[in-house]
Amino acid sequence: MTQAVIKEFKDGIEIWRMNHVETRNAITNMEMIDTLVLYAEQAQKNPEVRVIILTGNGPAFSSGGNVKEIRAEMTESDKTPHELATWYREGIQRIPVAFEKLDVPIIAAINGPAIGAGCDLTCMCDMRIAADSARLAESFVKLGIIPGDGGAWLLPRAVGLAKAAEMAFTGDPISAQEALECGLVSKVVADDELMNEAMSLAKRIAVNPPISVRMAKQLMREEQRTSLDNHLQMAAVMQAVSHRTEDHREAMDAIFEKRAPVFKSC
Repeated sequence: MTQAVIKEFKDGIEIWRMNHVETRNAITNMEMIDTLVLYAEQAQKNPEVRVIILTGNGPAFSSGGNVKEIRAEMTESDKTPHELATWYREGIQRIPVAFEKLDVPIIAAINGPAIGAGCDLTCMCDMRIAADSARLAESFVKLGIIPGDGGAWLLPRAVGLAKAAEMAFTGDPISAQEALECGLVSKVVADDELMNEAMSLAKRIAVNPPISVRMAKQLMREEQRTSLDNHLQMAAVMQAVSHRTEDHREAMDAIFEKRAPVFKSC
């Protein structure tokens, strides 16, 4: 059986390669869901993991839902609406929940089309780099459904409400260049340079103190759902903790000793 996601690790960087090439890396099957959730949970607990790169094998990043399975559900399933809602909660919705709990930064290296839930999967990541061949679409409306994986919450936070509404209401795909212009991705590169660019960014993150990076991500996540007062209180506590870490001492010593710092794992 084909492994759903291939995981590699080197120098603090994990690479997750979705590997269901035959379905263009559809993420609605339970094996893909279980594997992505498991890897996120493992990375959260592993202090050696400093950065994650998520990409797809084959010509697509992810086609989102498998249309054959969607049609079969429509024509053959007798699930009630309540049972379908439970299926979503216990299925694909576990991915955004797991990614939300993950303090390790994730880079989406979008190697090709990212459609529907595939587009939303990129929005679950912290940073996005696209290959020239990438196309992104919030295309659920084309199937007569809605973003059931959290896309209506995720996409507006990535591109703003107006652009997210345009993408969701039309279902039309946008090019990598359009994604760059609206802020959905931060960089577009030639297809054969995508992983080099993603690795370069990952390395620039991985050299920094891992505790500080993880806490910075926590603060940025909390910013989306808290008041300024609560945010400042959380920032004060985290800053106090960071002041007493060995990595802070190492960073300061390296500055004054005019050398490169060497940071420990969390």
